[in-house]
Amino acid sequence: MYWPTGAARIYSANSTRRKDDYHYDFQGGRASQPDDSDAILGLRTSRSGHLIATITATRMTIWQASPIVVLATSSRSVSSIRDYGPNVAVLLRPDASIAVIKTSNGFLVTYSLIVDPSNRVYQQIHEGGNQQKPTGANRLILEQERAGLRELNIKFRMVIRIDAGIAAALTLDHEIIVATRKPAAVQCIKWTPDSAGRQTSTELISRMAWMHKGSMIRAMVYDRAMSLAVWITTDGWAYAVQRRPETSKDPDENQRLFRGYGFHTPMNSSLEATHAAINARFSMLAIGCIGGEIHIYTARDYAGSIPLSHKIPSPASSSTTGQITCLAYSPDGYGLVAAYEHGWALWSVYGKPGASSFNADTNISRTNDECWLMSVSNVSWVNAGSELFLTSANDSRIWVVEMAKSAVTTCFSSANISRTLLLTSSHLIIYRGFDLPSTATISADASLWQHVPVPVIYLTNQRPIRSAVTSHDGRYVAVAGKRGLAHYSVGSGRWKTFDDPEAENAFVVRGGMCWYQHVLIAAVESDDSYELRLYSRELGLNPESLLHVQQLPSAAVVMSMTGQDSLLVYTYENVLYHYIVNASDTTVTLFQVGQLALNGIVRAPARVRAVTWILPDFQLRDGDPSQDVAHASVLFLVDAKLVLLQSSTSEGTQKYDMRVIANNVEYFDLMRDQGTLINSPSQSLPGSPSGEQSPITGLHADRALRDSLWYFDGESVRCWTDVEDLLKSASTENDRDLPSPVSIATDFYPTSVILNRGIVLGLDSELHQRRDVHFAMFRHTIRTQLFLPHILRKCLSDLDPAAASVLALRYQDLPYFSHALELLLHMVLDDEVDANLNAEESLMPSVVSFLSSFPEYLDIVVQCTRKTEVRSWRTLFAYLPSPQQLFEESLEKNLLKTAGGYLLVLHTFQELETSSEQCIRLLQKAKEAGDWDLCKELGRFLMALDASGDTLREALGRMSISQEGENNGVPSDGNVLLATPRPTKSHKHHRSNGDSPESPR
Repeated sequence: MYWPTGAARIYSANSTRRKDDYHYDFQGGRASQPDDSDAILGLRTSRSGHLIATITATRMTIWQASPIVVLATSSRSVSSIRDYGPNVAVLLRPDASIAVIKTSNGFLVTYSLIVDPSNRVYQQIHEGGNQQKPTGANRLILEQERAGLRELNIKFRMVIRIDAGIAAALTLDHEIIVATRKPAAVQCIKWTPDSAGRQTSTELISRMAWMHKGSMIRAMVYDRAMSLAVWITTDGWAYAVQRRPETSKDPDENQRLFRGYGFHTPMNSSLEATHAAINARFSMLAIGCIGGEIHIYTARDYAGSIPLSHKIPSPASSSTTGQITCLAYSPDGYGLVAAYEHGWALWSVYGKPGASSFNADTNISRTNDECWLMSVSNVSWVNAGSELFLTSANDSRIWVVEMAKSAVTTCFSSANISRTLLLTSSHLIIYRGFDLPSTATISADASLWQHVPVPVIYLTNQRPIRSAVTSHDGRYVAVAGKRGLAHYSVGSGRWKTFDDPEAENAFVVRGGMCWYQHVLIAAVESDDSYELRLYSRELGLNPESLLHVQQLPSAAVVMSMTGQDSLLVYTYENVLYHYIVNASDTTVTLFQVGQLALNGIVRAPARVRAVTWILPDFQLRDGDPSQDVAHASVLFLVDAKLVLLQSSTSEGTQKYDMRVIANNVEYFDLMRDQGTLINSPSQSLPGSPSGEQSPITGLHADRALRDSLWYFDGESVRCWTDVEDLLKSASTENDRDLPSPVSIATDFYPTSVILNRGIVLGLDSELHQRRDVHFAMFRHTIRTQLFLPHILRKCLSDLDPAAASVLALRYQDLPYFSHALELLLHMVLDDEVDANLNAEESLMPSVVSFLSSFPEYLDIVVQCTRKTEVRSWRTLFAYLPSPQQLFEESLEKNLLKTAGGYLLVLHTFQELETSSEQCIRLLQKAKEAGDWDLCKELGRFLMALDASGDTLREALGRMSISQEGENNGVPSDGNVLLATPRPTKSHKHHRSNGDSPESPR
């Protein structure tokens, strides 16, 4: 997931004007000086993301993405504007060697973009003779600054006339695809003629049997990785289209150039498609509709199986957002941004809402002229998704918003999930709340974020940063860019990089990284060889300091640490390798103990995002590591499917049964892989009381949630509390359905499950605007959600109160434990208050019985009554002892304030006389305890019951307290006789979703 951070930076190429920068008045037939029509009309990024092209009505500008500078600009002549029309849209060939401008008169003006390596621009000249001689890294940076950037030249190529009119166009590696209007057809124009001298081919839409009759193409997008295009027609349909290969020499047989399938059929005008985006990483197609809604489809194959995955509603009303103007997935596929006529919004891959500009104050935005918050016409991800480029209608500026992304999007690691680590274009952002006491972990204090800049020398040479990984204990972090790597110690605050640039450039990290204690394990590719390299944090980064090199037969796809010392490496040859980390006092090596061939099981190794496995308890305790492969149940995350492979032996033959156990998975977390974090003394779960023995049918006492499996599906965090039970249910030998996971809904994006704190931790974006500050800025804040009430409810629903009791005992020392129990009561009460359930169907009796075993029971009930509507009290007390009995029990335990809470219930359920009598008794107790604040409140309550004051005077008389307040200990101000309004229906508790684990006051 992505979160915008900081204020937007502004770039513009129109600060100076040349004499030939003009606009042509077509009606008057004359050229005029430009007015305000320097607005950016189009923006395109090359496939590599290195170059960006923007156009105005008369000019094209080529930018470098990092650092952001203008490399070249070209203004069209007055005759060109007159003959071909002003610029309308810009296209880039994927390799950024050719730029194509679409004009209003139906022409394609092409330019060659030629990089001249011998000439340089933006060379820095340092004058003065008394400068100190730079050394080390500073010298290398200074040399690069003096060298500048390679010069880029724009050279006119040709003009292509499309007589039939241009409706839409695509630039591919070998050709331009143009959709025409009259007639409605698709033309393919090769960049260079083929061997037979042919350069163009055309197919009429009327001859495409798979397209809706009478339609015309209005937009086209293409993705090279999927080799798939999406066409959107004027009637609102969307089609998945592939180019047919040219295999026949007969031109008549090649008239059918495309094959496709319609997958989006609008049911009404608001669902007509207008824009599309393709997510190759997750095989998804996004369709933006006229009404602002976005439909997400899953492309299962190329035979037309493209079902609807989910729908993303408009972030606000259609009148507020306007229509969609652009859709774009992040390069890694984890984020989707939609530009609207009046703003923009961001979602995760499966639809979790993120940042949005629709929360901005329009008046402040208009005063500060921040168009990027009010209107967006083009949007593009740049710098490996670390920056978002935005342009607005009628504006000549580019707004660049820096994005912080989760390290899980760059390197799927259990450590990255357990410890929230963010990555920007130049910094690491580390959350330090995991090492603090329980109450500090849920703090939103900005001081808990540690901002660590990546070394400038490494960033200059190897940007963008492509992956980052932290250790399980949070002590170390490693990053990898285009080549090489660097690592950082959180404790010492020191980076280590390669001293030799040649050694750094000799390899590229491909397949991930992970930490084993202080040893970094990296899967690398070097000189057509594939290796696992081990680097010690205690040693420098150079070839001589390598601890161990393990050769791989093919490139690694993913790898992960599991258990205490097991390393799993999955390669492109579809083989899973199992290594043991052999550590001694002087060396650390890898020893292969097994491998598993998955041919015929996993069809596309490149689609695998993560892998781990689950070993039986007997194998973990006493088993031979070389036999782990035979006993393991392997978990694969393939695209967004969580796949379970279970081994079984049939007639002496080892086989594997495959089952998809979850869909739409953005990430998952097997708590067994967090053993180092969970079992550390400072992070261990609170121990259960000694001598406390209970029979357990569900959660094992020694295991609790340490064998749980968690995943996030874009809507809720879901959890199987016992993975062993999941394995038994998934086995083909047992004809059982999978147990339903516990669902924990959040209104923020969850990033980590903190097991020992009982909370789900996540991030939320906030847009800050002030009238005395002339810019807006985004900030991400920590959010939390208690998961304990949801799991306790699941145990009670499954008729397993013993498991609920054991789990509660594990967490009873947390300062917000009583609040968790209160939320449990709230959840069940809210669901059952209007359900009209009988005693056998209701869960409330089990919840009340469970809560009664805790000393906080009386407080929990009274807190629940204070935060729910009065109409819910009947449902609550139908399964509780009478309010009178609870009041007496509170008095007996000297819980005077709790007893005061039950007075409201007595007053609501019973007559005035009974309530008055109990109030007088409680007032006497409060007077004996010296709790004059409570006496004051009870005095107000008695005045509310009897406005004449007789009841209060009677109470004071019984306690021998005079109305003048002359009794010993009574405050001299005599404030005991203040009145209070009669208790009325209270508002429903808005925090019952557990947004913060802090106990209410």
